[in-house]
Amino acid sequence: MNSKQKLLVTFPNPNPERDYTIIHTAPEFTSVCPVTGQPDFATIILEYIPEKICVELKSYKFYLQSFRNDGIYFEAVTNRILDDLVKVCKPRYMKITAKFNTRGGISSEIIAEQMRKKLKKKFV
Repeated sequence: MNSKQKLLVTFPNPNPERDYTIIHTAPEFTSVCPVTGQPDFATIILEYIPEKICVELKSYKFYLQSFRNDGIYFEAVTNRILDDLVKVCKPRYMKITAKFNTRGGISSEIIAEQMRKKLKKKFV
């Protein structure tokens, strides 16, 4: 478990027998452009169907804030968030949508998702 993953606290899913979607929107995400050193701002949307555990919101907020001074590309940070959360929560399905603010006249939206193999059959 890496140092960022250790920030994430979980709690038991109160309804593990049911597929239901949890959506958390974090509009104040910041990281740093590794090329220019300028800050990048984004809204991070976490959507997931929990299996046995859910992520606790305060710890999730602190986890996202831990990227504030990291020089990291949009694509890398989006996939890093997904990888970390999947490793900690082991959900049935998870999707991260990162909507980065316009910079240099271009806005970027990065979407990364992962689902368990048994769910792929259900959704396809």
